Amino acid sequence: MTARAERIETIKEIVCDILEIEEDEVTETSLFKEDHGADSLRAIEILAALEKEFGVVINQTELPRMVNLEGVYAVVAEPAGW
Repeated sequence: MTARAERIETIKEIVCDILEIEEDEVTETSLFKEDHGADSLRAIEILAALEKEFGVVINQTELPRMVNLEGVYAVVAEPAGW
């Protein structure tokens, strides 16, 4: 498994845990809000969990980009230097 695939898997686990959904329900492009019923509070929980897991600081202005796994990966990758 590549480093990117491992990171996506970790992000997916965090997102599924917070949204209380099964991992097979989420794809890299499925939308948290529209497809999985996430609200803004859940988005902030996801952001905080990602900061803790990866040891990065993510500005809340990045939340609009964090609509799916692909977007979350991009947001985390910048401060993490991936």
